[in-house]
Amino acid sequence: MEPAATAWYPERMLKLCKLPNRCLLPALLGGLLVIPCGCRASRALQSQQTQTQTQTQLELEREEIEQIPAPTKSTFMTVHSFDSWQNPVLTIEPSMLELHVLLSDANPTSIGVGGMFRPINARRQEAAISVSTLGQAMSAIPHSCWPYGRVVAVEEAHEIPAADEPAVRRNMETAISKLNDLGFVVYDLSSGKVQ
Repeated sequence: MEPAATAWYPERMLKLCKLPNRCLLPALLGGLLVIPCGCRASRALQSQQTQTQTQTQLELEREEIEQIPAPTKSTFMTVHSFDSWQNPVLTIEPSMLELHVLLSDANPTSIGVGGMFRPINARRQEAAISVSTLGQAMSAIPHSCWPYGRVVAVEEAHEIPAADEPAVRRNMETAISKLNDLGFVVYDLSSGKVQ
């Protein structure tokens, strides 16, 4: 070593530099063998914590959703169009879901409903959400937006390219499964079937 290097290197480092390389190799390999074991344990712990958080989030969403009354088929089975549906609607697209919510009318009187001063479309809200945030979005909808009870209408997006149809089908199946897990009845507006 150069004399200048010995001035600012600690004494321990200088001793390590003088050891033959065959002495350092087992020490380095021993350290590398310990690291992966710790990583697997921490990954398993993180995975378990993530599952616990997901389960807790699902339970909170279910509790919030259970406050919405159960649906009655006689109120919603006669509706077959998007324009006359009053509960939330999910439009399934290849890369996202579009949530349509009709907010309740703040004016309880029937005077002027749908007219120039109280248009229904002014109360419509739309949000693009991912499949992973579906539960959070559904539990955040106000209880007054569920006049038919705990039922959600679903429809596929219109004019989908043929290449995107499998992605839409997958999103549809995932969304229906998640909605059923949360306690929702899923109603297909186009076919009139309950899923």
